[in-house]
Amino acid sequence: YEQIQQHVSESDPSSQVSQVFEKSLQYVKRFSRYKNPDAVRQVRKTLSRYGLAEFELCTLGNLCQDTRGEATALVPSLKSGGRFVGKAGNEKIEKMLTDLSLIKKLE
Repeated sequence: YEQIQQHVSESDPSSQVSQVFEKSLQYVKRFSRYKNPDAVRQVRKTLSRYGLAEFELCTLGNLCQDTRGEATALVPSLKSGGRFVGKAGNEKIEKMLTDLSLIKKLE
């Protein structure tokens, strides 16, 4: 019976979609940083004010870096793009991280 069930599930496309969906859902739950949808909206809104590219916004929002060094190591385009260069740029990055930290604490 188990061999037949396994064969049917391997050959049934809807079963494969279900398995992919289930694995994806488990992955997302494991790495989910924010439990409240309002917090996610707030993170996006906060980071959008800094003129970030979508990749930068997603990376910073999801990885929850603690330091400017971590943020620029994980998102090198913050420094290479020229938007966050020098003392003023460093202060903007610090402000972004502080804003994200506050959202996470208030969740």
